[in-house]
Amino acid sequence: MTGSPHHQNAINGENIAYLGELYAQWLKDPAAVHPEYDALFTTMGDPTEAETGTHTPASEASLRDERLKEAFRLCGHLQAELDPLGLRPARQIDALTPDSRTDPALLARLKRTYCGPIGAEFMHLQDSQQRQWWIDRLEEKPATALPLSQERILSLLTHAEGFETFCQQRFTGMRRFGLEGGESLIVALQALLNEAARDGVQSVSLGMPHRGRLNVMANILRKPYAAIFSEFAGKAFYPEGIRVSGDVKYHLGTTTTIRQGRHEIRISLLPNPSHLEAVDPVVLGRVRADQDKNKDEERQKHLGILVHGDAAFAGQGVVYETLQLSKLEGYRTGGTVHLIINNQVGFTTSPDAAHSGIWNTDVAKTVQAPVLHVNGDNPEAVARCAALAHEWRKTFASDIVVDIISYRRHGHNETDDPAFTQPAMVQTISQHPTLRTLYAKKILAETDIHPAEVDALWDDVQSQLHRAFEDANTYQPDPTDWLDYSPQDPTRLLDTPERIQPMTGVPLPRLQQVGEAMTAIPADFSVHPRLARLLKAKQATLAAGGPVDWATAEALAFGTLALDGHAIRLSGQDCGRGTFSQRHAVLTDQHTGHHYTPLAHIAPRQAPVNVWNSPLSEYGVMGFEYGYSLGNPDALVLWEGQFGDFANGAQIIIDQFLAAGETKWLRTSGLTLLLPHGYEGAGPEHSSARPERFLQLCAENNMRVCMPSSPASFFHLLRRQIARRCRKPLIVFSPKSLLRHKQAVSLLSEMGPQTRFVPVIADATCGGGAKRVVLCSGKVYYDLLQQRDEAGLKHCAIIRLEQLYPFPHHALAEELGHHPQAEEIIWCQEEPENGGAWQFVDRRIEACLREAGHACARPHYAGRKASASPATGLPSIHQAEQDTLVRQALGLEATPTTID
Repeated sequence: MTGSPHHQNAINGENIAYLGELYAQWLKDPAAVHPEYDALFTTMGDPTEAETGTHTPASEASLRDERLKEAFRLCGHLQAELDPLGLRPARQIDALTPDSRTDPALLARLKRTYCGPIGAEFMHLQDSQQRQWWIDRLEEKPATALPLSQERILSLLTHAEGFETFCQQRFTGMRRFGLEGGESLIVALQALLNEAARDGVQSVSLGMPHRGRLNVMANILRKPYAAIFSEFAGKAFYPEGIRVSGDVKYHLGTTTTIRQGRHEIRISLLPNPSHLEAVDPVVLGRVRADQDKNKDEERQKHLGILVHGDAAFAGQGVVYETLQLSKLEGYRTGGTVHLIINNQVGFTTSPDAAHSGIWNTDVAKTVQAPVLHVNGDNPEAVARCAALAHEWRKTFASDIVVDIISYRRHGHNETDDPAFTQPAMVQTISQHPTLRTLYAKKILAETDIHPAEVDALWDDVQSQLHRAFEDANTYQPDPTDWLDYSPQDPTRLLDTPERIQPMTGVPLPRLQQVGEAMTAIPADFSVHPRLARLLKAKQATLAAGGPVDWATAEALAFGTLALDGHAIRLSGQDCGRGTFSQRHAVLTDQHTGHHYTPLAHIAPRQAPVNVWNSPLSEYGVMGFEYGYSLGNPDALVLWEGQFGDFANGAQIIIDQFLAAGETKWLRTSGLTLLLPHGYEGAGPEHSSARPERFLQLCAENNMRVCMPSSPASFFHLLRRQIARRCRKPLIVFSPKSLLRHKQAVSLLSEMGPQTRFVPVIADATCGGGAKRVVLCSGKVYYDLLQQRDEAGLKHCAIIRLEQLYPFPHHALAEELGHHPQAEEIIWCQEEPENGGAWQFVDRRIEACLREAGHACARPHYAGRKASASPATGLPSIHQAEQDTLVRQALGLEATPTTID
């Protein structure tokens, strides 16, 4: 029915006649009225009265009852008893105000269902079956049996409170971000794990911020109390003999295997930095890797649980980015359970300043996720919500949010005084009994448990903690407490010396096999005519042994790795075709729109090759791929920026996870970033992938940063990621104009047997004894080469650094030693002097010259002047700058001092 008002408005007035007319229309043709009336009209009574247009008192009463039900389903959560502190004023909702004709029994039942300790939001769901599912669970057949027994809940609360109380006494003034006030989280997690184990879930990946993290480690993942107490005393969390920086105790992860009955379930708490919510997409990527690796196509055997803070869930954009991945084919994990520890304050910020919606959870509605708000002081209701959340995920493979409304007994940390900004809340909390006290009182009144048993349970927990405290002095870390992979595979933390490059070449017949497959099109598939010609030409080129371009070399690397049994996963914006229309890894049928990935069909028993166009997200998607690389270290996992500078949007993932994850948390990742980089006069935004930022992060052999100049070099880089057992992130500054540059090509023989990645490429045309040596990386090499040849310079060698970190010190020193008579050593780059690699390589080149005993003491710089912007926006100025820096490098123009 075009233009019909939303049914939420219809239920607010005396609209019996109007609803009767709509009901009559709906009976004749359900499509004639707004679809959201389905949930209302499917529960209506005798249809004959509506069909005839007559409205008896009985039918009016029926409509009135249905209107009231609809109102409570829509708005009941706004009047639910959710705040343990009683500080939130009840909202007045006209639709929930009964009149004299309301059935008292119905009203009481609806209030009990929707305005008690659970406030359910599900009427925003567009699927009427999903809405009816909630109506059935909440109204028609509400759960009677608790997911956890009352004795078990009391035990969990006693352990949770006991741990925090003990820490507060023994480690007074030390930050631990305790769970006091939010102990129901432990109940929720245990209920979820019980349900998961019962349904055969094999692994759970858990992400959470610092609030309550130590408690979860101790009481859910069963990390030894002694281990935690030893960390309080300043001892390392890792075994002796491993040199890492470590991290604060409330950022660490841990892994354990728990037996529930006869079923074992592996639980991993992923490390997380202080950047709240940064771990969210990492967890999803880890879960997806477990599912793909174990062929869990139903996505039910590996579960992700995310614990959030209330202010962070509303305020951090990565939450939205993560939610948007939940139903996409390349990223879905069968639904994530989101648990919010709602302290009703974010650091010092009250909810009215923390978000603009009615609830902090409103962002979840964008992906049709139901939301259960629950009073954190009612642990039985919390357990029921957790069980419902698992059942929902299992049924609909969709996200769900459980908002546990609680409080924070201390400030943001144990040294903070919250009374400065929340005096009323602090006063209320100081007089509010602990959750364990409240629940013990409840079950003492409802069961035959004796008070002495409650006291004995508390004393037993304290005794355990005291014993662990004494044991902490001699505690030695167990590798299984921190390793996220099999302890039988220690090679993931070991590396061969950087000067020894593994052989990564492939027999030519195997290269030809991949080449034939990547250019073969099914007979019933209609490819674009231009692309068909391109594939045919590529087929002929490969048959002749080359020369091959950049995209072809990449496909050969992917294909040969897949034949070796290593899965390939590439994701990024428009990476199926390639930003520059260079890749065409995923073909589109011109008639049906169906997709076909040739590299996925090389041989029957090859590993999967998946290329996924991502949503327009960098932070979330790069975090997802990082998590995937953790979960499947034997796969080549790549994230490609549409342009290199798009990595800016994921800087937190780069800084906190890629660059520092191994030294902080002993988590190794082989994630590869492909960042298009090069100055072609296109302006400041997409010229530079900011090599200087990555190089500034380099230390302790933490990642590999490369700017290859040839397809063969790129081919070997990709294969080296798998050939080396030690997993390190690889940052590749990949080209744009070189994708089609006539000289940026390689022969198949350069990727054949006995070939490998060469970090320093000598000048084959100049030989030894050059008078001038120009060092460079990437695209500028071809500008230098062209200008040198045009000028006829015979004694100028151009040496390429294909790898910037780990710096190829020995290889470069050896190559510089071949030119002992060089009067000048120049570093040439396109980027401004305060960008690019210059400030990183300057002293390193100087050290190489010193090792080689060279007459030149240090290199000189040729490039753009220091600039606040990565590049000019005017093509004419760009070209003049480019010509100048090339001529300066070759000695055709004076090199001025350019330091700003």
